[in-house]
Amino acid sequence: MVRYNDAAGLILPAAAPGASLLDVAPAWLCAAHTELISPGPHAAADIETTLRGTIDGRRFEAHPTIRSDGSVAWWLVDDTDHQLAREALLIERERTGFLTKASNILLSSLNLGRCMDVTAQMAAESLADAALAIAPSRSSRLPVVTCLRGGKPVLADMSVDPDDVPGLGEALRGFPPVPSRWIDPAAAPAWMVPEGFGPVGSIVITPLPGHGVPAGALVLLRKAETASFSAEEEVFARLFAARAGAAMSAARLYAEQTAITDVLMRELMPPVLHQISGVDFAGGYRPSADHERIGGDFYDVHPATVEGEASLVSLGDVCGKGLEAAVLTGKIRNTLHALLPMADDHQRMLSLLNTALLSSHHTRFATLVLASAVRRGSMVDLKLTSGGHPTPLIIRADGTVEEADTRGTLIGALPSISSSTTAASLAPGESCVLYTDGITEARGGPMGDALFGEARLKRALSGCAGMPAEGIVEHVQMLAAQWLGSRRHDDMAVVVISAPRTHHLSAVNGHTRGRFTP
Repeated sequence: MVRYNDAAGLILPAAAPGASLLDVAPAWLCAAHTELISPGPHAAADIETTLRGTIDGRRFEAHPTIRSDGSVAWWLVDDTDHQLAREALLIERERTGFLTKASNILLSSLNLGRCMDVTAQMAAESLADAALAIAPSRSSRLPVVTCLRGGKPVLADMSVDPDDVPGLGEALRGFPPVPSRWIDPAAAPAWMVPEGFGPVGSIVITPLPGHGVPAGALVLLRKAETASFSAEEEVFARLFAARAGAAMSAARLYAEQTAITDVLMRELMPPVLHQISGVDFAGGYRPSADHERIGGDFYDVHPATVEGEASLVSLGDVCGKGLEAAVLTGKIRNTLHALLPMADDHQRMLSLLNTALLSSHHTRFATLVLASAVRRGSMVDLKLTSGGHPTPLIIRADGTVEEADTRGTLIGALPSISSSTTAASLAPGESCVLYTDGITEARGGPMGDALFGEARLKRALSGCAGMPAEGIVEHVQMLAAQWLGSRRHDDMAVVVISAPRTHHLSAVNGHTRGRFTP
């Protein structure tokens, strides 16, 4: 060593003029220097421009400069802080990428079980050696998904008390709001440690925060030979838990709303119709939007409570579409059900329904047609009343289509209504068709803007003479769908009442009712 400056003296305390570099500098610098000054045409070229190594735990870059006299000057640059910053940036990028991936996977599903599986599996792969995703339960059993690193998530319903585990009960209740809880591995119950995991080195319980309510808890386990969780890892685990909790909370909320919707939908959906007391009934419904199941059209068939009396059919159309219209259809259907004791008086039923709608907060009105149907021998006697609704059509055996002579005013629009009732009879094979204006007002055809119209509907029904009720419904729906194509449309409903081609058999003892057979 020939010369050194004060800064080099601080880094290499043994430096002194005349001292051997081997006694002063670290081995990596000495090796590079020896190779640099070794004889040979390519010796200097074989040395990297920048060398890196450590001195007393700090990281340095070494840059050589060959002087004119053949000596080498080494410039040492402390790169410790820069290197730590680069490593921290790399770790942060990896963690950000992981969180982005986790968010995309978790939020791509609204299934709670799937979210719990993903939470446990991703946590086991990137945060710990094993992970448990635990959801709150309203019963005495906890849903727990357990996953080992490299394994698949396994769901189990545990009959355990979360308050027996320090921090778990608080995390599931969301109170007190402790971010995470380190627990003694010896205090972990057997159900918390996966089979074959081995000795536990450290355990962290992190709450899974949801949308205003706790979504569950995440339990992270590391083996005894694995380093314990650092403070930075705990913060990172909380960031992951926030995303997992949001996804689980959204999935739980969606499941609850779906269950509520299904219950309400079952009440609002039109019923499946069948033969009642020797009269065939069939119905079909298509909402205005294909992604919806309910709308403003509705129909019901109320069987007579006493044999020999008429069954009541109602088919209506509420002004509007979608859920709001469906809510009013539910009210109308419930009101008509309550008015069944006076089902033989259509006009009184419509008048009372009109009063009920006028007193409602709903500002919508409806059209409605009522039909009473009863089997008399081989015939079906009908009584039809329209409240502002399209006129029922009767298909005779010879293909003639007749309009029922009934008219009336809208329901729920005026303080008082007027309506007329007409009677008709169906011979075997004849039918009465009730429909909503969504069918006749459907726009489509070759030019795309023509109405399906009542005349076209009558021609179609003329070819349905003698067909069973279900066949007529399917035929009308098929023609309307073909006419519309993929164009927008209103709600469409159709109900067919038919006198089947049957024979009545008397009972053997002559006293009971007997039955109708094909």
